[in-house]
Amino acid sequence: MKKTVKILIVDDDEDDFFIMKEYISHIKEYDFIVEWCCIYKEASSKICEGGYDLYFIDYLLGAKTGLDLIMEVKENNCHEPLILLTGNGNRAIDMKAMQCGAVDYLVKNDLSAEKLERCIRYSLERAAATKALKDNERKFRNIFERSKDTVFISDKELYFIEVNDAAINLLECDREHLISKSIYDFLTNKEDLISIQQELVSKGFILDRVLEMNTSESGIKDCIVSISSEKDIAGNIYYQGIIHEITSLKKAEKANLALEKMKMASRLVRMVAHEVRNPLTNILMAMEQIKLTNEKNEIDLFTDIIGRNGNRINHLITELMNSSAPSELLMQKISLLQILDESINEAKDRIELQNVELKKDYLKDDVSIMADGQKLKIAFLNIIINAVEAMPKDKGQLMISLKRKNDSQYAVLIQDNGYGISSENLTKLFEPYFTTKKTGMGLGLSSTLNILQSHNAAVEVDSDVNKGTVFKLLFNKV
Repeated sequence: MKKTVKILIVDDDEDDFFIMKEYISHIKEYDFIVEWCCIYKEASSKICEGGYDLYFIDYLLGAKTGLDLIMEVKENNCHEPLILLTGNGNRAIDMKAMQCGAVDYLVKNDLSAEKLERCIRYSLERAAATKALKDNERKFRNIFERSKDTVFISDKELYFIEVNDAAINLLECDREHLISKSIYDFLTNKEDLISIQQELVSKGFILDRVLEMNTSESGIKDCIVSISSEKDIAGNIYYQGIIHEITSLKKAEKANLALEKMKMASRLVRMVAHEVRNPLTNILMAMEQIKLTNEKNEIDLFTDIIGRNGNRINHLITELMNSSAPSELLMQKISLLQILDESINEAKDRIELQNVELKKDYLKDDVSIMADGQKLKIAFLNIIINAVEAMPKDKGQLMISLKRKNDSQYAVLIQDNGYGISSENLTKLFEPYFTTKKTGMGLGLSSTLNILQSHNAAVEVDSDVNKGTVFKLLFNKV
């Protein structure tokens, strides 16, 4: 179907209107609706209302000219496609028309259907492109102005050229004074200034840099800053950036951290009280029985009780110390397959007792890493035992895999079909003294993480309640 094009011809000579309409009727590419307006003020109103696709405006309009009309509607922020018509060619008028915002300029004496068709086609395409450009400009301008984050444009020295309202609120400085300042003027740590300059020169951008910015009233504010280098049409470098304030978030994080520390300390106190009280009670009861008897056999029995429970308390204290102390590693090149198999063998009794179905999926080639074999075996064993204990008896399925993640890393996957871990508990999984078991001190996975991190191994855990859990351990290739 042909596109319908609605045209308004502004001319105080009706004969000229009919001539123009006749020329237009010979153009077959479009369906035209052509209307006439001979009154200057009425034409100005119709153009600003924007009810037409194109406007042909004669240069002579009585007391005023077509240039006056074009300038008037442009001053009223009307950006319709306007084409100026003159009786004779005049370069000065042509240039003036283009400067005022006309999309084209036609001389009536040289007019033909071919020239008119080309003018209409080009003008419609230019109008569509201009409209799309202005729509995008309006859309991105709204994003710029309405963003809750500070958005800015600056010169090469990071002096602000343009800022949104959020910048005024963040930096507590009015727009006029802010334009005369650089982002460096607000940095608390001047060492950041040097590193930002170096990174912008070397990379052309900084991404999500956490910076402290000093303001006149609120003092220091914590912010995440991203800046990128751009070039304008002339090739001049400028910067655009976003500043996201995280002061409240940091305060909340500190409060949550303090609360978690209190909870951890509380768990430690309860755990120590529970674990120490039982052997201590046994010791005290044995001491009382020693006081009441002179029989050597009974005394030996009670001293054995005291010794065992004393050793139990000593073992507890040792575990507490080891859970936080950095491990001393004896690193050597070792087979990852061998460590996995040795760990599985040590857990074999528990696997068989629970009647767990064990599957292994290893790489065909042997895999070597730098590791302390004994320590790494403890880490694997802790995870495997946890997996076995998390599965129902006679229904458990344990899959242990060794895969190549990329050219520089191997992935060990230990996957079960157990009860799973809730999202709330998943975040606390490696915290010392956190456990969901009725017995246990919550130190197993904490020490496991300590061992794995000392091997520069990354740890990822995914879990679905009532579906199972998978531990993914990433090791660097030798």
